[in-house]
Amino acid sequence: MPIEILMPALSPTMEDGTLAKWLIKEGESVRSGDVLAEIETDKATMEFEAVDEGVMGKILVVEGSAGVKVNTPIALLLENGENADDLSDPTVAASTPPEPEPAPEQAPAPAAGGPGSSPGSRDARGERIFASPLARRIAADKGLDLAQIAGSGPRGRIVKADVEAAAAAPKTPARADEAPRPAAPPPVSPDTIAKLYADRAYTEVPLDGMRKTIAARLTEAKQTIPHFYLRRDIRLDALLAFRSQLNGQLEKRGVKLSVNDFIIKACALALQEVPAANAVWAGDRILQLTPSDVAVAVAIEGGLFTPVLKDAHQKSLSALSAEMKDLAARARDRKLAPHEYQGGSFAISNLGMFGIDNFDAVINPPHGAILAVGAGVKKPVVAPDGSLGVATVMSVTLSVDHRVIDGALGAQVLQAIVDHLENPMAMLA
Repeated sequence: MPIEILMPALSPTMEDGTLAKWLIKEGESVRSGDVLAEIETDKATMEFEAVDEGVMGKILVVEGSAGVKVNTPIALLLENGENADDLSDPTVAASTPPEPEPAPEQAPAPAAGGPGSSPGSRDARGERIFASPLARRIAADKGLDLAQIAGSGPRGRIVKADVEAAAAAPKTPARADEAPRPAAPPPVSPDTIAKLYADRAYTEVPLDGMRKTIAARLTEAKQTIPHFYLRRDIRLDALLAFRSQLNGQLEKRGVKLSVNDFIIKACALALQEVPAANAVWAGDRILQLTPSDVAVAVAIEGGLFTPVLKDAHQKSLSALSAEMKDLAARARDRKLAPHEYQGGSFAISNLGMFGIDNFDAVINPPHGAILAVGAGVKKPVVAPDGSLGVATVMSVTLSVDHRVIDGALGAQVLQAIVDHLENPMAMLA
């Protein structure tokens, strides 16, 4: 029987992908390990290798197809002794059949209304309730009463979307003396928004996989993570002088350290000094990491990556600089493997290079914190002796997940970062 080749899950968060290019044609032999296709995920373009051997019998998903769900059949592989005639086998399914929608007249006899009522059930007024089989199943699983759900299908039929909307609606028990509240208005549809600008010139930009993932993950982060923010100003004069001295000595080796390299090192060392802050939220527990794995946000066209520098506390400034340059270059080409941008407990987002003085960054789950770095600017400062002077000052904001790190602990790790950046020679010890 022909073997179904399924759309692979090339990363833990991948739900669908784009079949960018087939590298094997129909009728060609396939060996285990051969590269079959190039798959675009939300983050990168990756090669998909064959597991089985045989002959490519039929390609089910053409090149350039976007939004192909994980585990959807994309091709059929013929085993030894099989030929193209076997592809007509009715047991071979090229795609998942659509949800059956039987006519309401075929529904079973009505039962008493309640959670998961059947399509032939009746409401309190004795009127018949029509619902699709999938809607009934979801309602039963979620304990919803179909009589309380308004249908949007033909003749008021309840469909899957109606049940899911009812399940997502907040359920607050009403007090006996409290009047029922009107239902929350449904979210504004994309078509409704587009109509508002029907008389204005615009270009519609479709969402690619990366932008959809960014939107979903960061919306989830702001809705579910209890952020709080800690702010500090850091004097950079000692660091800038030390960096200039090191770069002069490293010039012959072709190494040029950036301020960001020092920030990465300072954060990595701070996580070692305050190990309770080197942690991630894991749903029903906190995972406290031993190494300092620091992620750094890299802007690319259409989105961003957060490649992770693992064991950053153990690496020299020059090693961190070289690794960061390599990761950033491959991120912009979308050539990073999933293990290079997943993981870590702490992230850095530096917009200072764009002239931003300060900002608040959104935590990238499951990280416990993210440091937002602003620009270093000349400011008047008051010296310990009370005299007025000028210093280069950089504003930073630490966004913290309160489920993982409390206020005092966050203040400790931020103080450690400040100490390292204001006394940079200690980072070489």
